[in-house]
Amino acid sequence: MMSRNVIVVLAGLMGAAGVALGAVAAHRVQDPALATASQMLVLHAAAALAVTAHLRSVHHQLARGFRIWLVGGVLLLAGAGLFCGDIALRSMIGGRLFPMAAPVGGSTMIAGWLMLALAGLVSLRGAEK
Repeated sequence: MMSRNVIVVLAGLMGAAGVALGAVAAHRVQDPALATASQMLVLHAAAALAVTAHLRSVHHQLARGFRIWLVGGVLLLAGAGLFCGDIALRSMIGGRLFPMAAPVGGSTMIAGWLMLALAGLVSLRGAEK
């Protein structure tokens, strides 16, 4: 499915950005917030890849919870992009994406994790039947 592949591409780019930010944090900009952004990008990129790996094991799109898993992965990527992008801009150039971008991104990451928990519960209910 194309949406899984899009998540993989975005997760790869996000993971690369996280490693690059880690290098900047270690060698150029001594701001702990930048190191945090780096870790969040890599962590959420890996989590999104895990979601796509799970979705590849599901045989069809109509499987119980398929869309919830997909939405969870997208929310993880979107939230991490907003949160970390805003922190990186603040640390490196003193700007920001837009007012409240970091809190919106953080809330979106939390929503992504909650969607994954819900997807797991839906999948468990389906397995019981």
